[in-house]
Amino acid sequence: MIPPHIIDDILQTARIEEVIGEFVNLKRAGSNLKGMSPFTDEKTASFVVSPAKQIFKCFSSGRGGNVVSFLMEKEHFTYPEALRWLADKYGIQLPEDRPATPEELAAISERESLHIINEFAKDHFKANITESDEGKKIGMSYFVERGFRPDIIEKFQLGYCLNTGKGFSDAALAKGYKREFMEKVGLTKVKDDRYFDFFRGRVMFPIHSVSGRILGFGGRTLLADKKVAKYFNSPESLIYNKSEILYGLYFSKGDVIKYDQCFLCEGYTDVIAMYQAGIQNVVASSGTALTKDQIRLVRRYTKNITILYDGDAAGIKASFRGIDLILQEGMNVKVVLFPEGEDPDSYSKSVGTSELETYLKEHTQDFISFKADILLKDDENDPIKRAELIRDIVQSVSLIPDQITRNVYMQTIAQRFDMSEEVLANELIKLRQNAASKQRFTKTGPRKETPTQSTSASSDDPYAQEPNPMQEEAVSTQPEIVTGFDHNEYDLMRILVQYGPLGLNLKQRNEQGEEEEFETSITELICHELDIDELVFDNPLFAKMHQIITDSLAEKVLLKSSYFQRLEDQNIVKFVSEIEMNEVEISHNWITKHNIYTNTEKDNLHKAVMGSIFSFKVSKVEKRIGEIRNSLTKNSADLDDESLMDLLSEQVALEKVKRIIAEKLGRIVMR
Repeated sequence: MIPPHIIDDILQTARIEEVIGEFVNLKRAGSNLKGMSPFTDEKTASFVVSPAKQIFKCFSSGRGGNVVSFLMEKEHFTYPEALRWLADKYGIQLPEDRPATPEELAAISERESLHIINEFAKDHFKANITESDEGKKIGMSYFVERGFRPDIIEKFQLGYCLNTGKGFSDAALAKGYKREFMEKVGLTKVKDDRYFDFFRGRVMFPIHSVSGRILGFGGRTLLADKKVAKYFNSPESLIYNKSEILYGLYFSKGDVIKYDQCFLCEGYTDVIAMYQAGIQNVVASSGTALTKDQIRLVRRYTKNITILYDGDAAGIKASFRGIDLILQEGMNVKVVLFPEGEDPDSYSKSVGTSELETYLKEHTQDFISFKADILLKDDENDPIKRAELIRDIVQSVSLIPDQITRNVYMQTIAQRFDMSEEVLANELIKLRQNAASKQRFTKTGPRKETPTQSTSASSDDPYAQEPNPMQEEAVSTQPEIVTGFDHNEYDLMRILVQYGPLGLNLKQRNEQGEEEEFETSITELICHELDIDELVFDNPLFAKMHQIITDSLAEKVLLKSSYFQRLEDQNIVKFVSEIEMNEVEISHNWITKHNIYTNTEKDNLHKAVMGSIFSFKVSKVEKRIGEIRNSLTKNSADLDDESLMDLLSEQVALEKVKRIIAEKLGRIVMR
């Protein structure tokens, strides 16, 4: 367990903008930072981070909270895990943390168990290339021969799985790890009544999540036997989905953001070699076909992707689909083709850093020129081939969601192939119309078009369905946890959290009947008012917070909103963050400059507090009156005279109380 004073130290040291900046490309938006949501597939940035308040709000998913909340949501950390991650990042010493016993491991969730197994495997494979003879002679020698420096080998945590059959599996079992979990992440294979290491005799490339957790491995054989697969990868598991992972992104995301550019290559060694050469904003799809999820992962950090192709890659044409997917996601795509016989790995080792940078700069092409060069090679004068190519390129452009970008590309195509823009525009319209029709058919089946269902979006592109920012899905401003809440309860708890420790000057009559002023905190006032009338919050979250507040008040401690941000209960953290994110802040300089002054809630705090208290009380009175009326309607025949009179008397008394409170609120009570 992490002591409270260390939790405070962690939360005071951690900077939410730095942590979230490792996952999301944030850009300044006034006093806040804004980026694309890491939780949803959105086209318009609605993810907001407030460095001043150290909170975040995702308006597309409704998530919000502090830096711990973010890590728990994004990385599925537990509360202690998120704190340990932050402590490690900011160099905060935690109490001695001993390895978990086998019994304790059994109690950990399956997801966490898989992460722990992979972490152990990474350390085991790393140790092999420095501590075992076989690992030094085979594993380390391979990496050195590939030209990788010791610091790069250490940074990417490269390793080797001994070719002993089950050396790793036995080592893991001896440490108390379950074979069941070793099988699930693909480190151990079981056949009949025997088990063995899946990656035996292979050099190992750990695959990291964006936050640095080990999700799986790539293992390369060092045998020349063509019957043996060159690479084995970890199987899909609860923690590893290869279509959602990009190798190297954990190391490169900072440079991707810095240069607003991501280089995309094919394999592990391509990334490592480029990184070593000084081009560190580079990732790899690890030999798999590029997926939408991988593209969206890059989009969190930049809209610009440059694909690096091997000079003799036989599958370049097949990879055109990846270009189309990038365009479809509204991103900018460029292409670099390396010299024949070269790939990013080999070329980056054969030239210096400046030479590599120059080559990338001078050989970057737009996808139109690239497709034309590849598809028209040796067929430049074949009219049929040219027509097919133009149609293929226009098809790619038709996928781009932004109309202006499409139009610019169409002008480029017209110039490149000396064609009429009008002819190309007609083809574009036809392609987008067909795509829209297919999409509607897929979603709803064939239906007759009506005027209100028209896909027309603009006069020059009648089949373009551009997103309308005014029609974006409305987002609730209230936390999900208090869905169905009583707004009077919400408002009173909001005031307790926002203004609780602040003082109010009130008046009361002394024993001599004289009016005198006294000062009290808003927390004390509200808790006193609820206590004398024996009122409680019905919402479980608010009831829990009210209990925390009253317990602290008994110890003569007034809680600030920052206290609630440090609690383990993330529902409370989210609620408090929501309140703080919704605060309207007006710059003093802006007020002075424009000579505009406005009364805020804080300027009329006494009125706001008393109004909230009275509204809360009225809501409770109305609720009780409703219960009495319901009881009289349904159960009057079963009630004896005394019980009936008691209920009627209570109702009359409550109606009187309701009118008195309503008068204080300036309301008219409707009968």
